[in-house]
Amino acid sequence: MTDTHAPVKFLIGKRVYLRPIEPEDLDVIRRWVNDPDIRTVIGEFLPMSRAAQQEWLERVYQDRQRIWFVFALLEDNRIIGDGGFLRIDHVWRTADISIEVGDHKEWGKGYGSEIMQLLLDYGFGTLNLHRISLGVFDFNEQAIRFYERMGFQREGVMRDGYFCNHAYHDVIMMSILEDEYRAGRH
Repeated sequence: MTDTHAPVKFLIGKRVYLRPIEPEDLDVIRRWVNDPDIRTVIGEFLPMSRAAQQEWLERVYQDRQRIWFVFALLEDNRIIGDGGFLRIDHVWRTADISIEVGDHKEWGKGYGSEIMQLLLDYGFGTLNLHRISLGVFDFNEQAIRFYERMGFQREGVMRDGYFCNHAYHDVIMMSILEDEYRAGRH
């Protein structure tokens, strides 16, 4: 007999899994989006209400250029973050990628690396993408180092592309190509 209440585990790693986002996840995600430490690095600047979050989820469900997940721990099914692919172009075989580990208690434990590895493997190995890109704010040096460790290359700068806390910041544009990813796989 199958447990119909067991969580869907779409992409499974050693300690985390990625699953589709569900309406019951929204309260936790909304707390992260409204957290000053997180919203600054993900570029959110408006407060997120329950109604606005529900509208966002409906747009995610309808957007054929987006595949979005929540990230959960295998040990207890607790969600620790969300993210995925957006602006997917199947003709050009490109997409942008975004991840956030929203649970402060889980920062620095290596979950981000495992999540990014699962997403890159899915993007290049299943979605048949050729190029995956992202933008990161210049003050987020820890994230820049993380993306470089994951194989992303710096490819440009959007000068003064982000305004936050009374100042303009550069946006560092980074990408990884499928052959770079395959060459770096262990």
